[in-house]
Order: sequence, then structure tokens, then C-alpha cells
Amino acid sequence: MRQAVKLGVVLPAVMLLASGCVATRGWVTEHVGKKEAEIDQKVTGVDRRLTEENQRVDQKVAGVDGRLTTAEGTLTQTGEVARGARERADGAYTKADETNSRLTRLWSNRNVRKEAETYQILFGFDKWDLSDAGQTTLATLVKELRENQKLTVDLQGYADPVGTYGYNVGLSQRRVESVRRFLVEKGIELPRIHLVGLGPIAEKGTANKDKRRVTVKLMVAQED
Repeated sequence: MRQAVKLGVVLPAVMLLASGCVATRGWVTEHVGKKEAEIDQKVTGVDRRLTEENQRVDQKVAGVDGRLTTAEGTLTQTGEVARGARERADGAYTKADETNSRLTRLWSNRNVRKEAETYQILFGFDKWDLSDAGQTTLATLVKELRENQKLTVDLQGYADPVGTYGYNVGLSQRRVESVRRFLVEKGIELPRIHLVGLGPIAEKGTANKDKRRVTVKLMVAQED
């Protein structure tokens, strides 16, 4: 650009000399020199402004690049945090599902028990008080219940068929209540004891003395 400007000044001066004007060669040289100096100053100023502008542009570009780099780093960190949160959430959902499945199985099996042992507590005719033999048997039962908290007990009261049906139902209930009272007094919790009075046994193949009883069944919950 500098050379083009110089030509624009020199050519008119040369043409002036060639046309026979009174201007001397010295004047032309002086005039051209001044114009070259002015042009050099202007071009230098333009170059300086261009350089400064380029520097400002470079600084802005560098700033944008820096912000982009920071943004990319933030996005990367955010993505990692999000992945970690998702993994923790997935793990929590998995544990919740496992817990829910286990609770469902436990609820479904809450009444699923199997019989462990059976005892017979016999009573006298029209009696519901425990005999010495009956108390001895129940003492053994209490020991087992204390040692194994998974055990529960089912009590089924009976009577012989002598007398009215209604009376014998009440008698079977009083007998089973006597057994439960003994167990509770020995420290067995009420929720572990289930009882029912079933009334008289009518079958003929069993002696009446064996019908006057409470059947005691030790029950254990099925393992999960």
C-alpha cells in the first residue's frame, strides 16, 4: 500500500516536469520528499491502529476461548455429577425393589407355619384345673418357648361327649384358658399364644378320658 501511495505522488510531479513547467527539479524532489514523509506517517498510523485492533481482537478471541474452555469443563463436571446421581438413584431403586420383594414375601408367609411338636394336657371329668402332670408338661413347653423366640403355640381345647353340647363347648374353652393362663404367668407373651375351644369329641374310637384334653402344638414360622 505504501508503494502505491508514493506512485500517486511522484507521477504527477514527473508529469509536471515533462510538461515544461517552471518548477525546478529541486522543488519536485523536496515536494515529493515531504509527501513521502506525510504518507509514511499516515501509513504508520494506520498500521499501528491495525496492530492495536488485531491485538484487541486477539484478546477478545482469547477471552471467548477461555470461557468456552471453562464452560466445557463445567459441562463435563455437570455430566459426571449427573451420572453419579443417576447411578445412586438406580442403586436406591434396586435396594427399594429388593426390600419391597422381601416385605411382600414376609407378608405372604406371615401365617405360614409348620408344626414342631405336639403335647396333650389331660383333665379330669368336668374339670379344667391343671394337674401336676399337666403343669410339668407345660413347664417343658415354656422352656422351649423361651429359648426360641420364633416358636408360637396353638391351643385346642376338647371335652368328652357326656352332657350337653353347649356345656361341653364352654368346658373346652375353660380348659384351654387354664393352659394359656399358665403360659402367660410363666412369661410367654400373649401374641405368641393362639387358642380355641372346640367342644366335645364324638368319635367312638377314643376313650373319654383321652378326649378331655388340650392339644398343645408348638409352631415355627417358615424361613424366608
